[in-house]
Amino acid sequence: MAKDKTPVTAATRLLKQSKAEFTPHLYNYKERGGTTVSARELDVDEHQVIKTLVMEDDQRKPLIVLMHGDQEVSTKELARSIGVKTISPCNPETALKHTGYQVGGTSPFATRKAMPVYIEKTITTLPRIYINGGKRGFLVSLTPQSVMDLLQPTMVEVGIKK
Repeated sequence: MAKDKTPVTAATRLLKQSKAEFTPHLYNYKERGGTTVSARELDVDEHQVIKTLVMEDDQRKPLIVLMHGDQEVSTKELARSIGVKTISPCNPETALKHTGYQVGGTSPFATRKAMPVYIEKTITTLPRIYINGGKRGFLVSLTPQSVMDLLQPTMVEVGIKK
């Protein structure tokens, strides 16, 4: 991919500044297509495409959950794991306010507000993952270790098959 085609986002700036090795991947974004579309467009297993989900607890404190594209988050199990009463997804406007990214283009890197990040444990066992680069239709691939180093997430086991 030509360098000039790669979007410059807050996420890619952080990755470059941190000297994280990543590969940019553009694809044709489809409204409400989710990881099914991006995995198909990039010809990769949907399990390797990682969703960045913005949620909040019962105190309305925001948090990020990184989950396999082919799995859902058990919010009940997540709440139990982190010691809060409830967890629920943020609406798109609230997610934008917390992260600075549009839904469909939410990256866990360089969010507007610092938030705790939780990562499904099995993501760390993959050789390479594809995660949003901060713009709709734009993923970056990198090692799970790079994500661990940059975000210092807490590992959880809250994934359930779709």
